[in-house]
Amino acid sequence: MNEQNVQQQSSPDQLTDILLVLDKEKKKIQAVKGIDKNGGLETVEPNGKNNSEFMRVDKHGDIFSNFFSNFLRQLKDPTRFSFFKIPVSIVVDTATEMQKHIDTPTKEGEQLLSKYEVKTEPKQEQSQQKGRQQENTNNMETTTQAKPQNGEYRYTPQQIDWETMSNLGLSKERLEKMNLLDPLLKGYKTNELVPISLNLGTAITRMDARLSLQSGDNGQAVVAIHGIRKEPQLNFPFFGHAFTKEDKDNLLKTGNMGRVVDLTNSKTGETIPSIISVDRLTNELIALRTDKIKAPDEIKGVKLDEQQKQVLQEGKPLYIEGMISKKGDLFNATVQYNADKRYVEFLFNNNLSDNVQQNQGKDAPRFIRGKELDDNQYQRFKDGQTIYVPDLKDKEGKEYKGYLTFNKETAKTEFSFSDPNKLREKVKPTEEHKTQTAVNSEGKTNEATKNIKEPLKSGQKEPDSKKQQEKQTQKPAKSKGRKI
Repeated sequence: MNEQNVQQQSSPDQLTDILLVLDKEKKKIQAVKGIDKNGGLETVEPNGKNNSEFMRVDKHGDIFSNFFSNFLRQLKDPTRFSFFKIPVSIVVDTATEMQKHIDTPTKEGEQLLSKYEVKTEPKQEQSQQKGRQQENTNNMETTTQAKPQNGEYRYTPQQIDWETMSNLGLSKERLEKMNLLDPLLKGYKTNELVPISLNLGTAITRMDARLSLQSGDNGQAVVAIHGIRKEPQLNFPFFGHAFTKEDKDNLLKTGNMGRVVDLTNSKTGETIPSIISVDRLTNELIALRTDKIKAPDEIKGVKLDEQQKQVLQEGKPLYIEGMISKKGDLFNATVQYNADKRYVEFLFNNNLSDNVQQNQGKDAPRFIRGKELDDNQYQRFKDGQTIYVPDLKDKEGKEYKGYLTFNKETAKTEFSFSDPNKLREKVKPTEEHKTQTAVNSEGKTNEATKNIKEPLKSGQKEPDSKKQQEKQTQKPAKSKGRKI
């Protein structure tokens, strides 16, 4: 590409720069193309041939800072790279000079790198810290403000800046088609990741994020983008709370911190008792004040007492036995209140649940379907015997009858309306069919029919035809062997 073409290409890019990157491991200068779905950096050779593939970024400080901060959060290994923001018109020549310095370091080359490097310390770090505080403030606003009741809307479509939405690749029609507009207007985050395109004018960055609306200063509904983070930010204070090692372990293992802490609203200075959870879709930290926690009266057929409700309101895990699944099966599980979901969630297949179950032991539950077993029933049930219970209760409190069996291998309770022992008796073969079953199904040998090759008929114990009788009486041919 000649100089004239370069100038023509750069003329519409007066407000943008090109992002170059130094891979510290490979010691190579490349032009940034984007970030792949796994968080890896996509690059191309910084020459005129690849000009159309270069990532273009806004020159303006605030816009670029926000973009770059989000860019680093998506990157899998940001410490491996150094980034440089270069004007379009000189990017190819500058990249060449930078590579020369990388190959053979000089004082002039060091000055060149320093001139264009995107600094992360201290200014950028301060900007990122400010951004984290702003994110935290948004999270506090989202989770501490009163949510609308029973279908009440907090925002109207007219309050949304649809031009901004358009820059994200979204429209009213698309949000409605995805069933996302209604929850947004009610003040909730989207319950799924939304693919958006961040339009910077001459460059577009694509990413997945959850969206929410927040109240702006001018009465408009501001679009909040909850981008995906590589991991929760647990090494920084969260509304004045410094995470302990136990806090971090709990958040990483279960998504919930498991206790109430005092958080400080950075805008009002108010101290707010809250629980903290991780948004499992984005790794964003979410706070919920305790006065917004409503423990349910019943979970899967098990009525909670006041002590159990208190455990949930304190954000702690609660192990519950004898719950009934949609299929009618009994099961035990650990539940915990989640600040992001705003309801009690089940903690299956996680370390915390395993630990709780170990502490509780693998003994058979004593309280089942509204019925506490007496000592005799419990002992037989615990030993794996089937017990008949005439006064079980359904979700509505109505009594019904049934058979319970504790499976020691799976530590699960099996239920049946009919006696499973009698059912097993029914499927056992009668005396007249035992030979047939043993030979045909179990591969056993019966002396009276050992030479018969075809399967025995119903109730057959011996040859039932002349042909079979002849086969049975035939002596097996003796091996002639080898003559010596």
